[in-house]
Amino acid sequence: MARSAAPLHFDRNEWAGAFGDIGTDFPLLVGLILTAGLEAGDALILFGLMQLLTGFVYRMPLPVQPLKAMAALVITQKLGGDLLFGAGLAIGLAMLFLTLTGLIGVAARLTPRNVVRGVQFGLGLQLSLLALREYVPAEGGGGYALAIAGFVLTVALLGHRRYPAALFVMALGLIYAAALKLDWGAVAAGAGIHLPQPRLPEAKSVWAGFLVLALPQIPLSLANSILATRQVAEDFFPDRPLSVQRIALTYSVMNLINPFFGGVPTCHGSGGMAGHYAFGGRTGGSVVLYGAIYLILGLFLSGSFAEVIHLFPRPILGVMLLFEGLTMLALVAETAAGPRAEFVVALLVGLACVSLPYGYVIGLGVGMALTGLIRRGWVRLGS
Repeated sequence: MARSAAPLHFDRNEWAGAFGDIGTDFPLLVGLILTAGLEAGDALILFGLMQLLTGFVYRMPLPVQPLKAMAALVITQKLGGDLLFGAGLAIGLAMLFLTLTGLIGVAARLTPRNVVRGVQFGLGLQLSLLALREYVPAEGGGGYALAIAGFVLTVALLGHRRYPAALFVMALGLIYAAALKLDWGAVAAGAGIHLPQPRLPEAKSVWAGFLVLALPQIPLSLANSILATRQVAEDFFPDRPLSVQRIALTYSVMNLINPFFGGVPTCHGSGGMAGHYAFGGRTGGSVVLYGAIYLILGLFLSGSFAEVIHLFPRPILGVMLLFEGLTMLALVAETAAGPRAEFVVALLVGLACVSLPYGYVIGLGVGMALTGLIRRGWVRLGS
């Protein structure tokens, strides 16, 4: 129990770490709000509150992220908010079932470490490619110049405890937005206090959401939100081990709350933890500060949401996202020190995650099968 009482810090490094996952979260939240017609204030406030919850519960830089597979399906297929809220409640119930029955622990024991590393490698590659393909070029020549400046700042200051890189990179982005992007009159006109209103998801939306959105999300959540997150926590904080049961329980609790107040479905994310850690976060303080940003935006600026989104220029988000991805990619190096065949499997899992439809599902299954065959001597890969 003493581990759970670890102190929270709110120093400059925690502030820097607070921006370590914004490149992943903010675009997904914006996409969900605009596509599904969500109330921006509700979504931002609940997302911020979930960050505060996990920051105080875990007291390490373990942030909350929107559920990626659900977000991708909603945005690409233009699905509505009712279905999204129903899916959030459905996956919360499903994860609670897996936790209470102990099945989540069985899954953790059956999944080899190199396969988890492969999932991390795939996620890191996916985030890095997304940053370079979609975010950095988003604003033309000026955006490239902004991204290059942000990249140079990050390389020069990454790991510097006195002058944390993320603070200077985000300040650069805010100055750029304030000078060239923001309509301050529109921001002021939309300012005001907003509070979430309770709602009750319909039973038909819960069932439809389970079939359409929750089922594709569950394998990714198992691989990345539960197993990979537990592994990253072990890598960065070996003296404070987390159980998959605890991670799955808070995952389920969040999604048993979000749908009733207009919040998007959320999870824990290994990439998010890597991002917070890479930019300086070492306690839950970085997650609390990160949540406070969304809470303030939702409470006071949701009426000017169309302008607020310009606060975070996409090229700057791309730089943050790139370094989050690179931190994830580096974790596969541990597997390279082990049996060559298992390292090859880790790489194959990662490539499957990135390149195939339902890649995380296929990568997880094929990786577990191949590793089992290799350990029995039935398959040989490499020398």
